[in-house]
Amino acid sequence: MTGHRSEAVVNDGEEPSKLRAGVIGVGAMGANHARVYSECRDIDLVGVVDLDHELAMDVAKQYGTTAVQLADLLEACDLVSVAVPTFAHADTVRTFLEAGIHVLVEKPLTESLEEGRTLCRQANESEAMLQVGHVERFNPAVETAAAIIDDLDVIAIDAQRLGPPVDRPDLDGVVLDLMIHDIDVIGSLLGSKPTKIAAQGTDDGQYATATMHYDDVIASVTASRRTQKKVRTLTITTSECLIEVDYLEQSVLIHRDSYPEYVTNDGTNRYRHESVIERPRVHNGEPLKREIRSFIEAIRTGSEPAVTATDGLEALEIVTEIERLIDDGEQEVIVR
Repeated sequence: MTGHRSEAVVNDGEEPSKLRAGVIGVGAMGANHARVYSECRDIDLVGVVDLDHELAMDVAKQYGTTAVQLADLLEACDLVSVAVPTFAHADTVRTFLEAGIHVLVEKPLTESLEEGRTLCRQANESEAMLQVGHVERFNPAVETAAAIIDDLDVIAIDAQRLGPPVDRPDLDGVVLDLMIHDIDVIGSLLGSKPTKIAAQGTDDGQYATATMHYDDVIASVTASRRTQKKVRTLTITTSECLIEVDYLEQSVLIHRDSYPEYVTNDGTNRYRHESVIERPRVHNGEPLKREIRSFIEAIRTGSEPAVTATDGLEALEIVTEIERLIDDGEQEVIVR
């Protein structure tokens, strides 16, 4: 899959020519995209766009580029990151795909399933590439865990994505904004979609929990903006061991060979469990940098993006069903 603006980006035995990048939407996430592009030696960050032009100018000054209009990027870019509010994803991405420009769009793919399915079809028919920004896939701890479980018998997965209230009224609910991260990670680890979903949540959309059946694996996921501690963990139970992933610490612990032991102390018998804990090496790094590098390499090689539009649509389908179950007060649904 190769866009018309980047046919000559690789030269045998030479430094690759620079790709021209732009960022649309430079709030907290978009500004980080601009920062990463500005640090890439093979990227020329040609401009940033935001409805708040003063913000765009501030970000542009910080990262050595220019605040421009959307039409300017259509003429100047080989690739763009789209980090606008979710309701504007579909129209923005469509505009750039139609111009043959590669797009990395922040998750979720779109606001509605109808938009997502339409955009997915367009992406599959386009010469330009669409990658969806499910950044946790690029967390080194997740990549390490994925390699560990490759030959293990997974029984259950539990994900916790918790934190305190956020002072940003424009945020999506916790299912679409937070839980979708772990749903995408679980789907990528298991290589399948759930066959049954149960979900509950609060009326304000700030706390939700879901249980999903993936054939013989049970996955439980909780997302919260009502928890006074930031938690980002993934626990994988297998027949052979227990694997604990901490997204924030980028760490992995493997618990093996747990066994009971009775200890005598001053004539008193005490019971405890002993286990072997392994700490596999995790090559730490910023997930966003790894994600963007993956996007750039896919463009240069013409390979499939690491997170396709279809992947993004599948995650959107699941969270949409979870939100529907919570809104309707239903307990569970069998997924056809």
